[in-house]
Amino acid sequence: MTRLTPADGLAVVTGSGSGLGRALAIGLTAQGFTVAGTGRRRAALEETQSLCAKGLFLPTPLDVSKAEDVAETFSQFRESHTPIALLINNAAVYPRADFLDQTPQDFMQTVAVNLGGVVNCTHAALQDMVQTGRGRVLNVATFADITPLPTASAYSVSKGAARILTRALIADLADRFPGIVISDWMPGMLRTGMGIPDGLAPKTAAKWGVELALRCDPDLTGSVFEMDREILPPRGMKGRIKDLILMRKRTPRRL
Repeated sequence: MTRLTPADGLAVVTGSGSGLGRALAIGLTAQGFTVAGTGRRRAALEETQSLCAKGLFLPTPLDVSKAEDVAETFSQFRESHTPIALLINNAAVYPRADFLDQTPQDFMQTVAVNLGGVVNCTHAALQDMVQTGRGRVLNVATFADITPLPTASAYSVSKGAARILTRALIADLADRFPGIVISDWMPGMLRTGMGIPDGLAPKTAAKWGVELALRCDPDLTGSVFEMDREILPPRGMKGRIKDLILMRKRTPRRL
């Protein structure tokens, strides 16, 4: 199994001031990685820093929806530290609002963070990865686009578009850069500000997320994991018949 190590370079975790992002940063620094953690609130990032392995977390205030700021910040990462080897696109906002109760500007601001942030950060991180020919991009995803909940239109649209972006990136890059592994991970319903009161502890989900993020096998490109289990793509009738004839059984991978 091919794995990323701290020697490969810097890890970047967006939205690491609380919840799942904080837990991911703690887990990665425990593995010896230097983690640049972004978020809008410096105080929250400094709290994350206090919980991480000493000297391995870099609190980085940043609004991921602003493309120029992201490009400049990531450029500073590569100048001051090692190349970026891992990006976990975790930052997101979830304004619970009925479509008629928000303005189009409000709607598009959610899109700017949840989709635009993934575009901005991935584009910036890939500048390093295409030079080394190796890297890992893990996008924190949901099923919100398949079954949108009431008052979640902007969130559902933006997160669904981010899942399409994952597939589009693979179409553009996978053949030329097989060592850059890109995939989606759905951590499940979490006990966070954006989640539910009786949800899964972020620390528990982060163990799976860190493990998946550090796996850098090319055959993980395009995979989708929910919690600790791979979600296999649907199989058409011809494919199912072929599997029966060849006595081939598809088994989901586990973390």
